[in-house]
Amino acid sequence: VTRPHPHPTQYARSRPSTYTTGSCCETDHLFGASSSPTSHLHTSRMLGSQFFRSTLRRGLPLMRRARRGFCFGGDSSRPALTTRTEEQEMLCESVSKFCQANIAPHVEQMDRDGKLAPHVLPKLFEEGLMGIEIPAEYGGTDMAFTDAILTIEEIAKVDPAIAVIVDIQNTLINLIFLQWASEDLKQKWLPKLATDTLASFCLSESSSGSDAFALKTTATKIDGGYRINGNKLWISNAAEAGVFIVFANVNPEAGYKGITAFVVEAGTKGLTIGKKEDKLGIRASSTCELAFEDMEVSDDCILGEVGVGYRIAIETLNPGRIGIGAQMIGLAQGAFDNAMKYMLERKQFGKPIADFQGLEFAYAQAQTEIEAARLLVLNAAALRENDQPYIKQAAFAKLYSAQVAQKVASVAVEWMGGVGFTKEYPLEKFYRDAKIGSIYEGTSNIHLQTIAKLIKAEYGS
Repeated sequence: VTRPHPHPTQYARSRPSTYTTGSCCETDHLFGASSSPTSHLHTSRMLGSQFFRSTLRRGLPLMRRARRGFCFGGDSSRPALTTRTEEQEMLCESVSKFCQANIAPHVEQMDRDGKLAPHVLPKLFEEGLMGIEIPAEYGGTDMAFTDAILTIEEIAKVDPAIAVIVDIQNTLINLIFLQWASEDLKQKWLPKLATDTLASFCLSESSSGSDAFALKTTATKIDGGYRINGNKLWISNAAEAGVFIVFANVNPEAGYKGITAFVVEAGTKGLTIGKKEDKLGIRASSTCELAFEDMEVSDDCILGEVGVGYRIAIETLNPGRIGIGAQMIGLAQGAFDNAMKYMLERKQFGKPIADFQGLEFAYAQAQTEIEAARLLVLNAAALRENDQPYIKQAAFAKLYSAQVAQKVASVAVEWMGGVGFTKEYPLEKFYRDAKIGSIYEGTSNIHLQTIAKLIKAEYGS
């Protein structure tokens, strides 16, 4: 019997909705264990889903197997990191089909114009891809962190620019609201973030790139709130965002301990969206300058509490780096897939060029490195889901996947020869898109420094 192809929201998983402030992970719960499965039939699509109903009929054993997809405990047999659950396989297939139908036909035009096609963002929300970890009670898809990582990789195979839009929403913005927002802010923003509102993470400034906490934006206390003044640079998603998480210092004399995170709605008086950068790659993803001139926000717009903005940034950027690792893997795999198809069809000297030993060695090496990077990313994601230390592993994943993406995208252009250098094929775009991997979410040198510090600490230095 052929089952209808399910929607990503039909892979929902039951989890508690309360996140401990500052925690890097949440505790997973299973259907039938500590929550009712019927409480999670939260959308008409799920109520009508043959797949979801049949999953419930198969009962708790299946759900336990699914939850162990990337977990390290509960069973003497440990599955391979690349072994996906049935739900995850169907998720990836669904996302792939979505990308081919809604993104692939527009990639070239979006890259040329340097802007997002109008229909893409609404489709991403409609497909349930923008609120992957947001619980059902807030209108989200109610899935796990690894599911977000798999989704980002799958989208990046088609267009890394769209993948980073999905990545920022899921591995930065949504996690901040879940872990740090008051219940009032959750009730106001999480349903929007899951269904129709893009958000931006506003940390970087001209004087604070890698030295992120040297930011100059200030928040001065006024009656009932704060007045914010300053500028931000290189802010992704800014052109389309409906809400911004803005980091500003309420007490510059206290240094990083004065940094505070504020929720700022688009259209707030004093907020100006400035120049949109004309970038080398990921051109469909907007990157803009922001200016704050006597912008006033109320006390209830603070995330966490005053002075903990540096913690929010640090603890959120770590899972964000895993997300960028997934984007880079998808990019590398997309370049590899396109080049392999060409090499198997292109003939010289009477045979496909893929049969020449020189190229065989090259693409065997490339696929090995892609798989190694993927394992680093999946391992970091698994550690995060299981509430185990993962900072070094996140740095491994981001550093190496960025290196692999640049290497594979470069050699894939060479494998295709002259046509690889033209815009007739997507290889030159993958090549341009790959460069950002060693720059944003922490430069490669910053990750090397992080890894070195942790190694020294392990050896007692």
